[in-house]
Amino acid sequence: MFIAMNRFKVAAGREDAFEEVWKNRDSRLNEMPGFVEFQLLRGPHNAEEGYTLYASHTVWRSQEDFQAWTKSENFRNAHKNAGQNKSLYQGPPVFEGFNRVEGA
Repeated sequence: MFIAMNRFKVAAGREDAFEEVWKNRDSRLNEMPGFVEFQLLRGPHNAEEGYTLYASHTVWRSQEDFQAWTKSENFRNAHKNAGQNKSLYQGPPVFEGFNRVEGA
């Protein structure tokens, strides 16, 4: 099992717009071999630095399945308008990938 996460620092006051982008995105993840689950998670609000932390969280059967997604037409289509939303973020997303060592 492989878990792929992207962390986003979303500018304070832009949370609703950020969530709308994700709700209206046509990722077609469910069409991809090895895809198990997707979640968009809202974390804490950092008032001092003016952002709310979010994470996109996908679960895959294997790291190879995830890598195939990143090279797919579905991936390109899901990310084609990402540059239009730069005003929502404080900096670029931060990717983290994890292979499961143990779990139920």
